Amino acid sequence: MTKRTQSNGKKKHTSLEEYRRKRDFEATPEPDGGTRSKPPLKKGLLFVVQKHQASHLHYDFRLEWRGVLLSWAIPKGPSLDPSVKRLAAQVEDHPREYANFEGVIPEGEYGAGTVMVWDRGAWGPEVPDVDAALRKGELKFTLDGQKLRGSWVLVRTRLGRGSKPQWLLIKHRDEYASSEDIELEPRSVLTKRLMAEIARIDRGDVEKAAQADPAGSRAS
Repeated sequence: MTKRTQSNGKKKHTSLEEYRRKRDFEATPEPDGGTRSKPPLKKGLLFVVQKHQASHLHYDFRLEWRGVLLSWAIPKGPSLDPSVKRLAAQVEDHPREYANFEGVIPEGEYGAGTVMVWDRGAWGPEVPDVDAALRKGELKFTLDGQKLRGSWVLVRTRLGRGSKPQWLLIKHRDEYASSEDIELEPRSVLTKRLMAEIARIDRGDVEKAAQADPAGSRAS
């Protein structure tokens, strides 16, 4: 079990064992979490949203805390509409350098498919004690990304399959709330590529990846 302490988001004890156990790093280009490389940020803790066309399309929502990325899989992706509650299934912690990962996980490997860095930026808690909020199951926070901004909340609802906690990701009503579809901005914030372009360049399944691009979008 991952142990955490209260030290402004700095790691004292953490575990990436489940993350590493699921992956063969001789086969997948994903980072093993053994380096100290850190994606540059001007301020705040890191957050990233990765669009992931695996067996099913979903978005991976990750918040830096205690030296790792706390991670949730969101089948329909975040919504800017405060009336919409999006299911977020908590998954294993990921290494911080995973925020840089964009490419193709090979067939036969865990999570095989195309991955895009859909959004990235800084986040800040709106609560005095993040660890207590996570234990309670209600974490309020602010995002300052290129696509997602403003106030949000993660609310735990129950345990899902395999005793994985199920949460809801909800946008708070503020100046950044909107009824617009998030796929109005379908390109990577790192490379400006669509999913099909990522798959083609990194020798993935282009046809499958293209299914995750909005209708009418065109790869350059």
